[in-house]
Amino acid sequence: MSDQEVSRRHFLKVSAIAGGGVMFGFHLLADASPAQHLTDTVFSPNAYVSIDSKGLVTLMSPNPEIGQGVKTALPMILAEELDVPWDKVVIEMAPLDQSKFGAQVAGGSGAIRGRFMPIRNAGATARQMLITAAAQQWGVSESDCYAENAFVIHKPTGRKLGYGQLAAKAAVLPVPTSIVLKDPKDFKIIGTRVHNIDNHKIITGQPLYGIDTRRDGMLFAIVARSPAFGKTLKSFDDTETRKVNGVKNVVQAHNVVAVLATSTWAAKKGRDVLKVVWEDTGKLESSTDHIASFTELLNNKSDKPGRNDGDVDGALANKDYKIVEAVYEVPVLPHANMEPLNFFADVKGDKVELYGPTQVPGNLRGAVAKALNVPLENITLGMPRQGGGFGRKLQTDYGVEAALISQAAKVPVQLLWMREDDMQGDFYRPASMFKYRAALNPTTQEIAAWHFNGAVLAGGSAGKPDGFPAASIANYRADNHGLKTNIQTGPWRAPTSNSVAFADESFLDELAHDMKKDPVALRLELIEKAKSQPVGKGASYDPEKYKSVIDLVTAMSGWGKAKRPNVYQGFAAHFSFNTYVAHVAEVTKMKNGKLRVTKVYSAVNCGRVVNQSGAETQVEGAIIDGLGHALFSKVTFNKGAVEQTNFHTYKFLRMKDAPIEVVVKFVKSDDAPTGLGEPGLPPIAPAVGNAVFAATGIRYRKLPFEFDKV
Repeated sequence: MSDQEVSRRHFLKVSAIAGGGVMFGFHLLADASPAQHLTDTVFSPNAYVSIDSKGLVTLMSPNPEIGQGVKTALPMILAEELDVPWDKVVIEMAPLDQSKFGAQVAGGSGAIRGRFMPIRNAGATARQMLITAAAQQWGVSESDCYAENAFVIHKPTGRKLGYGQLAAKAAVLPVPTSIVLKDPKDFKIIGTRVHNIDNHKIITGQPLYGIDTRRDGMLFAIVARSPAFGKTLKSFDDTETRKVNGVKNVVQAHNVVAVLATSTWAAKKGRDVLKVVWEDTGKLESSTDHIASFTELLNNKSDKPGRNDGDVDGALANKDYKIVEAVYEVPVLPHANMEPLNFFADVKGDKVELYGPTQVPGNLRGAVAKALNVPLENITLGMPRQGGGFGRKLQTDYGVEAALISQAAKVPVQLLWMREDDMQGDFYRPASMFKYRAALNPTTQEIAAWHFNGAVLAGGSAGKPDGFPAASIANYRADNHGLKTNIQTGPWRAPTSNSVAFADESFLDELAHDMKKDPVALRLELIEKAKSQPVGKGASYDPEKYKSVIDLVTAMSGWGKAKRPNVYQGFAAHFSFNTYVAHVAEVTKMKNGKLRVTKVYSAVNCGRVVNQSGAETQVEGAIIDGLGHALFSKVTFNKGAVEQTNFHTYKFLRMKDAPIEVVVKFVKSDDAPTGLGEPGLPPIAPAVGNAVFAATGIRYRKLPFEFDKV
């Protein structure tokens, strides 16, 4: 069997759909079986393509669309292998059905990575069965037939049949035991530029999002929730609230009080006059307390280092070596999705209908089942397009809250969080602090020792012990400390990487300048050592792929070559979610003396690119997102309460601060796609910080930079 032939025995299920069509689905663990021509039954596929008698091809997109482009890219993969024109494909968002679709998740930049080969195989299998159907109808050999543009064509005679004409016959054929995938050199759709299929609906304001949900009898719910971590509900008085025009009910659901009304404005007005008493039941933490605790923790090593090569202590004690120390700090960040948190719930006895934005629909349905004590199979959940996720919607709290309110009020409700609710009730990117000590050998001009010591709010790992420059330095140790807290924390776009990349790449830049080496040259030296003489257990990254993005971005940006007056460059690279990204940021000294990031070059090695347009958009978006948070954004706590309550105090990047140009290029690769939604973000903060140092000689070791205030 060739490397392009794939066994189907434990992969594909095929079924018919009403109206003489055929549905091809795949299930990774299912036994293949002959298709049956059914009139009203769909045979449990995982992700599937349907072809009706008119030749219309429909793909149910199983992964939530949170802006990362999967609703466009997944059908591109299918259309390629099925050999249908792009304008012949219709894409629909699938409802939650894990028995058919398996895990339906948006997180970890894994949708395309996980679905690429399954969808290719599903499309290729459907194509093969259509060819078989045509060959049988004509009474000719399959080898004399081929598929093209939704037709099967008989090469010797030029006869052709449309997919719609063949659908019913293909539906009753046995599943092929092996298929041949397209040779990538023959790709017509994969790797091209395709606009997001929802673009027109988005720019014309058509209802796409959960917040657009409207149902008969639905009331709008806005909730009074704890004003600080460490406080819980004691009592409330809704006398004045019930007098507000439009308010229909007030209910308690665990630790919150919900005001239900005929409009969001009426619900908000009712909540404004609700009298709630909160009591202290936990420690009321402040950001200043966290920083003090981090500083204390970083004076110690951890009991179990994440990595410990050679003798770091011995190297740091060597009097012939120069010791360089630095401490880096990153703040708490909220997710602050542009679409405020919302969810629709209609609880009728033990039957529950849910509809709304979530990155983990299966988890959310399970959490609702547990909270309401209803059978899982009695809960349906539909997924709209989502106005951002970034990790916030990996949590289930707001969906459960909507269901509890509907159950208590006995009406369908749409729960809406106000921006202030979102800022106070998030599961935040945890604050972190990183302490570095390096020993430099003046004789060999090498880094003799590297000691990373990180502390992070809530726990987990503050760093990536096996990431770059691990395996390239003989004496290398990574320590981690977690600080217990009652403040909620959770994944935030590119977890861990979004913090540690800033610290790692900034400190490397410091060492390069201290050693009077070009920052890129130093990294290339370390990569060569990790490749030719890896230390210890090796590394989590591929040195050649790491080098590929460094080489590309330095060529793109003219690194090391003379620039226009008052233009300065900074470099950073990082590996996350199986993808390698390198940025060169250009900072310009403006006439008013201020600094502005004017241009960013980005090189990416993410395997094969499915949608060139969508891929560029993801990287550009990650750069803009990361830049805004690097320059301006932070959250601080005072006695458990967030001090930045809305966008007047929590600053995002504005148009005037955005780069004039972002240039993105991808390393050509025949590898399967890797992650792309997150990896572009981590290197931008250090690239900008390093450029600012080149421009001013000032080293910023704390985010956000806020150098516009200097």
